[in-house]
Amino acid sequence: MGFFDFLTEEIAIDLGTANTLIIHNDKVVVDSPSIVARDRISGKIIAVGKEANLMQGKTHENIKTIRPLKDGVIADFDASEQMMSQFIKNVPALKKRLFPPSLRMVICIPSGITEVEMRAVKESAERVNGKEVYLIHEPMAAAIGIGIDIMQPKGNMIVDIGGGTTEIAVLALGGIVCDKSVKIAGDVFTNDIVYYMRTQHNLYVGEATAENIKISIGAATEDLEMPPEEMSVQGRDLLTGKPKQVQISYREIAKALDKSILRIEDAVMETLSQTPPELAADIYNTGIYLAGGGSMLRGLDKRLSQKTDLPVYIAEDPLRAVVRGTGIALKNLDRFKNILIK
Repeated sequence: MGFFDFLTEEIAIDLGTANTLIIHNDKVVVDSPSIVARDRISGKIIAVGKEANLMQGKTHENIKTIRPLKDGVIADFDASEQMMSQFIKNVPALKKRLFPPSLRMVICIPSGITEVEMRAVKESAERVNGKEVYLIHEPMAAAIGIGIDIMQPKGNMIVDIGGGTTEIAVLALGGIVCDKSVKIAGDVFTNDIVYYMRTQHNLYVGEATAENIKISIGAATEDLEMPPEEMSVQGRDLLTGKPKQVQISYREIAKALDKSILRIEDAVMETLSQTPPELAADIYNTGIYLAGGGSMLRGLDKRLSQKTDLPVYIAEDPLRAVVRGTGIALKNLDRFKNILIK
């Protein structure tokens, strides 16, 4: 194998519902929204990632924006494959190559994924020149990315709130002891905000606007120590049909998201209740770790901490914790051989 090593490139991919990240040579080289824009007439892909994201909600009938991944799994096989190959082509080191190198990849997948969905991810990877494809469960990758030594006989609890799924897992000895995957995460939060604006303000806002509200003033509790300022939101008035603007505060968003966050809390409690007693004792000492974009919601750590009576820590750079862990697993394939799915 040694002779052909220079023909093989190693990349780690976090194929997310909202964002796709790729690591090559320990650097994050691609960080783009998982979205493609397709021409309806020719069926060609016009734009992927950031460009396609700008088109979202602003297209005419000949252009359609698609999010190929739903709830962390591939929903549109063709679009996801073209998106992956486009992103891989954008890796700077691979652009310079005369012919596309064969790839050794580690891709992370949700823990509640079925065999069929796993095969879909694998086949997509093989079609974009993946010669060796390994899969790793998201909570595992997040734990490695946070810097936890997962091979120790010690329990750690990870809550990874992504775009499509929230993954809750208790890990020990390089394996998942008990886990729960709920389909409530960033996308559901965004839809909650759209619904709230509709019902409370008679204002129809698009997904991109709702996403922006969530990032700017989203909160999980109504009593924040450092509250963000009020925000002006523009949309269409449902009564008159005219464009209009309203002021909203973080308290309203906390109300809008309350039900969904309750369901995440319940899932965390359920996972804790299934944890073996020795590991529960460990978790009492180590606390709960949060990763993923959803963990950046203001006050969420405090709220989970009150609910569980445990310390809750947010990973540094939570958006990239999973892809960092995937990258580390890729570099130390021998060490993590047991947790990767070949």
